[in-house]
Amino acid sequence: MIRVRVPGDKSISHRAALIAPLASTGSVVRGLSDGADVRASVRAMRRLGAAVECAEEERGLTIRCAGGGLDPGPAPGLDCGNSGTTARLLAGILAGSGIAAVLDGDPSLRSRPMRRVIYPLQAMGARIEYAGAPERLPVRLRGRATGTLRTLRHRGRVASAQVKSAVLLAGVLARVRVEVSEPALSRDHTERMLAEMGVPLAFDPGRTGAGEVSFDPSGWEGGLQGLRMTVPGDPSSAAFLIGASLLGGRAARVESVAANPGRIGFLSVLEQMGAGIDRDPAPAQAGEPLETWTVHPPDGLRAFSIGGDLIPRVIDEIPLLAVLAARARGRSEIRDAAELRVKESDRLAVLARTLAKLGVVVEERSGGLAIQGRSGRLRGSVETRGDHRIAMAFGVLDAAGDADLRIDDLACADVSYPGFWEALEPFRRGSPRGSFSRTGGVIAVDGPAASGKSSTARSVAQRLGFLHVNSGLLYRAITWWALGRGIAEDGAAIEAAVPGLDVDLVPARGGFQVCVDGARPGPALESPEVTARVSAVSALPAVRGVVLERLRRADRHHEIVCDGRDIGTAVFPGADLKIFLVAEAGERARRRLRQRGAPFTEDDIERETRRIEARDRLDRSRPLSPLRRASDAIEIDTTSMPPDRVVDAILELAASAFRVTST
Repeated sequence: MIRVRVPGDKSISHRAALIAPLASTGSVVRGLSDGADVRASVRAMRRLGAAVECAEEERGLTIRCAGGGLDPGPAPGLDCGNSGTTARLLAGILAGSGIAAVLDGDPSLRSRPMRRVIYPLQAMGARIEYAGAPERLPVRLRGRATGTLRTLRHRGRVASAQVKSAVLLAGVLARVRVEVSEPALSRDHTERMLAEMGVPLAFDPGRTGAGEVSFDPSGWEGGLQGLRMTVPGDPSSAAFLIGASLLGGRAARVESVAANPGRIGFLSVLEQMGAGIDRDPAPAQAGEPLETWTVHPPDGLRAFSIGGDLIPRVIDEIPLLAVLAARARGRSEIRDAAELRVKESDRLAVLARTLAKLGVVVEERSGGLAIQGRSGRLRGSVETRGDHRIAMAFGVLDAAGDADLRIDDLACADVSYPGFWEALEPFRRGSPRGSFSRTGGVIAVDGPAASGKSSTARSVAQRLGFLHVNSGLLYRAITWWALGRGIAEDGAAIEAAVPGLDVDLVPARGGFQVCVDGARPGPALESPEVTARVSAVSALPAVRGVVLERLRRADRHHEIVCDGRDIGTAVFPGADLKIFLVAEAGERARRRLRQRGAPFTEDDIERETRRIEARDRLDRSRPLSPLRRASDAIEIDTTSMPPDRVVDAILELAASAFRVTST
């Protein structure tokens, strides 16, 4: 039997990160999900002036909040990343608090609708306007000079925990009466947490159908009590490992999982498919029921049919159920799930298109899917569209051993489940063709300017399914931040401020994006102003210390290819494979000029060669982490090698370092 523990529940983690800082007394919450979405919630509250400390511990994040609420500066910009929960719950918090701010997110989040949550907040009197496309992020909350919000009785046409939570948070913080009724049960983590913190809510935690929740501030003195809890395991994360257990035919035990009635509808679907699941209760945490599940796979999965009130309780697991349906006997049906069209991707369309491409007979409907199960080997590529649930679902299908799938973006699983691929490994029947064992690893690529480090590292990472980390982006991000605050010329001011600077690497397609002080600079990192100052800023010891820590953090959950000038010597001295690229100065000068895209002469080459040689001398003579080849690094002279041959040479070396397994 395979025994597993899953990360802290993502939904509860979000709410703890967003609500605990609002308390008037201190809070300590352990075991939060370490995913990118939850980190976005933590960053947003810090931007709003909340006194929140966040530390990485063995079983996830721990946050400590001093209490006292929010103290933002003038209209901060809040980057919610790819997290719809962050954006929608923050809208309620800001509306109820009367705080002016701008909510924004990455392109994926900007494409998702906001009207469903903005409209009821506007009906309460919140001053909210769309700052870009109608009904999409970014949105601007104007704040309130006087007065408060109006009472609201909201009747949702669809069950939505995010809308319900936003309305409740606005009502609680503004201390006005609100009522929310839903046509079906949605997750009630917000109600349970607020009740645990002393808020007088009226709701039925044991309800199984449509329900209501209301807040009446009459007689309430106000003020939320501090929250102390350990976040239970995420049932949605557990579902994917259970799916792997069922397809692989191996029993599994999943310990200390949140057993909220609004979250575990998928268990009844799996039992409908023939799975045996023993549920053993454990002591509750902050009003949240816990259970340990033992899963007994059947001889074969049966088809299922779901719809109606069950859908809100299985909404996150439908991608998994769809791939299980592809291996079940008979025709499975999913109805009333149009909500999936406005998630991180149009999940119904992506599931239908991908399953059909793999040879599964599938019918896409306006609100669901009909899937005919089949046996036999499935082969093909999976385009995740950056959607973590899609990547994880097809990862489960691939792990069963009777499919050969190429998933284009493994890193997007980190949004909800960092370490998912390692957790999936015990369930795998053999290793995927030509892939590396996912036990963590680093390839360090160093070399002088214009030796081809970044382009080579990026291609190697893409070929291996690793993530590419360009250390220079962090230095450029700090330089961009310093320019924005007018201190880029003041080394002492930068050194004093940078240890407390919130700068992070956020997983993106094939690599990382940089987030600094709650914002993503994007193309601004390559501006002439940043380029002119980055060398001086990167030489500051405090800056190098922060960058070093952030780079090493990237290695904890990912296999990476990292390039720079001191990666193999200072950043990752224990890297599994170290490469040092070199090339003649004249050839490097030609490459640099070609990158600029303009015609050049021999005189231009000579001048650029002198600049590169001067940069080499500076890099080799700097007192802190000078450019040098690590004693165990393998030097590759790229002067006369085309880029693809350089990449192939590194892949051959990596095959030995990481022991590629093939079938």
